[in-house]
Amino acid sequence: MKRILVTGAFGQIGSELVPELRRKYGKENVFATDIRSPTPEQESQGPAGVLDATKKEAIERHLKDNGIDTVYHLVSILSAAGEKNPQFAYSVNNTSLYNILEIARERKLERVMVPSSIAVFGPETPRDNTPNETVLKPSTMYGISKVHGELLCNYYFKKFGVDVRGVRYPGIISNVAPAGGGTTDYAVEIFYYAVKRQPYVCFLKPDSTLPMMYMPDALKAIMQLADAESSKLKHRADFNLSAFSFSPQEIYESIREEIPEFTISYKPDFRQAIADSWPRSIDDGAARAEWGWKPDYDLKAMVKDMIKELSKRL
Repeated sequence: MKRILVTGAFGQIGSELVPELRRKYGKENVFATDIRSPTPEQESQGPAGVLDATKKEAIERHLKDNGIDTVYHLVSILSAAGEKNPQFAYSVNNTSLYNILEIARERKLERVMVPSSIAVFGPETPRDNTPNETVLKPSTMYGISKVHGELLCNYYFKKFGVDVRGVRYPGIISNVAPAGGGTTDYAVEIFYYAVKRQPYVCFLKPDSTLPMMYMPDALKAIMQLADAESSKLKHRADFNLSAFSFSPQEIYESIREEIPEFTISYKPDFRQAIADSWPRSIDDGAARAEWGWKPDYDLKAMVKDMIKELSKRL
């Protein structure tokens, strides 16, 4: 029976990944932790607590006390938030991952899952159909920490046999958790404004095309990779992942098909430079070939589902 620790469990991905893992493995076997204290609702749904992943001793104690054999390490300071405090982003992102990998080596954990990001790419990377193997020279501290993380994960696999795996997520769109300080946050925010019939001011230019993914596919991908046969994986912690790409203007037009009165204006800020350094589309052929990746949602299906789900709550 798997006993799973999720770090950063109350963030955008963790808020939805934890329930999915609990449905599969039983709520008593999935431990949700974060630097923030769990709410009473989060505590009622299964084991939950505070954990500072930059403190190795605290992680070790938690794993020992709960018989953990698998870790989903989601702790990360994202791109836009990281540029406001790059020193903090460096410390949190790099230290926490090193701690997890060292403990995995020492305790011989069964598996470690570590999401990466398209932030590993930079201005010198081909922007269209970006290949899995390409130039990695990011322009943000978040991207730098993710390149460091991919290299460290691959090293721990080759040097010590730690079974660590990860995907390079594009922008993730969720109707459950709020955006968490990333450059693609507009693609979540815009739906809240649309459903409330409020005008939206976008912080990117109308033609800033970026790769995106709906949260159900993001969860499916990382769980599917976790279950993949290890011998079939030629890559480890650096799988490109793709679903669809769009610009702010394109997502606005798609939303207007459902909510015709919705309006948008544009006021680009510092995040525009980050978006301009990232790919417009991604080649995820390695993930498709090595573990059968295939998204369920296209742009139109995502828009319809986002509006339907948010409308129920807002």
